[in-house]
Amino acid sequence: MTLFDSAGRFVLSEPGRSAAHFNLAFPGATDLSFPQLAEVMTTRLLNNVGDPWQGGHGPNHTKQAEIDVVRCLGALFGGGNDVWGYVTSGASEGTLHAVDEAATAHPDLVVYASTAAHYSVAKAARIVRAPLARVGVDHDGRMMLDDLRSTLQEHRDKAAMIVATVGTTEREAVDDVPGIASLCDDLGIVRRRIHVDAALAGLPLALLPLRERPAFDFGAGATSVVVSGHKFLSTLMPCAVLIYPRRPALQDQRPVSYIGAADTTIAGSRSGHTPLLLRAALFDHGWGVHRERARQARELAAYTAEALHRIGWPADRLPLAFTVTLRQPGPLPRPWVFGGDAQVGRIICMPGTEQAWIDEVVADLKTAAP
Repeated sequence: MTLFDSAGRFVLSEPGRSAAHFNLAFPGATDLSFPQLAEVMTTRLLNNVGDPWQGGHGPNHTKQAEIDVVRCLGALFGGGNDVWGYVTSGASEGTLHAVDEAATAHPDLVVYASTAAHYSVAKAARIVRAPLARVGVDHDGRMMLDDLRSTLQEHRDKAAMIVATVGTTEREAVDDVPGIASLCDDLGIVRRRIHVDAALAGLPLALLPLRERPAFDFGAGATSVVVSGHKFLSTLMPCAVLIYPRRPALQDQRPVSYIGAADTTIAGSRSGHTPLLLRAALFDHGWGVHRERARQARELAAYTAEALHRIGWPADRLPLAFTVTLRQPGPLPRPWVFGGDAQVGRIICMPGTEQAWIDEVVADLKTAAP
């Protein structure tokens, strides 16, 4: 909640100031800040309209920073010099772009997603007028490959866009991308795309040692990957990065006279500020810093699950997850937000979440222990 004082100055109300403290259900890192960008963020119009690789009319853009970000993350996910992508408004836009690319290449496309996939997948399928086939999940929220096999066989003559989730919203489950690719090979499905929605967990998982991290990159069979910026990189502004191993073949790269560049994106006009934040997060801090941030977040998540178990509160956490699921409580002394449904809520221990907050949550839950 926000308001303006009598002089018209922006004032963050108490609920707004405490939102990060009490809303533990939505993943957004808040531990990094970028004061070096304060002036440009508040005094310059920066519009990255159109394709990042085409400058267009005028210099008021940050497309080189955007390219740097795409290439940096593309390399992390196994891409080479040919990677292509752009900074989106959020992971939902990235998924829509990937689904639209697949539907353009294959008009008879069927979109497949697990019942635990992000709600935006259904929206993307609806927008491109493609049927959506839901696939069941196991107890942990992972897509069941046996169910995917039978569902694919029902539409074997159709092209397939399979959206794999790396970090589901409720439990942070990770779908088996190599297994999905192998299954498509077994069934002879060559007209396919495997888009990886890695908004939440993609970056922290990719920074793990090779022997520990699940495979979900281009080498594992992904044809596109999207990761969030505000969730792990603390940009404080919603954004994401969509990455392909190479530019999609059927893109219309003819320049639009109005902007002086091709528009190969969904949004058209796009923020030139978020690429600066992303580049600062990636290049000013480095992978070592981000690995440590992820390690501390997992450590706090383990602490949270253990603390809840100690007071007898039903809770669970998947290995490597920042997310702890818990039985949804009734009214508590303080306005904690756990999201979820009437039965199950979640605490997501993103970088910036403080152990003191967890201790407060546990103390309040202890008064209402089941």
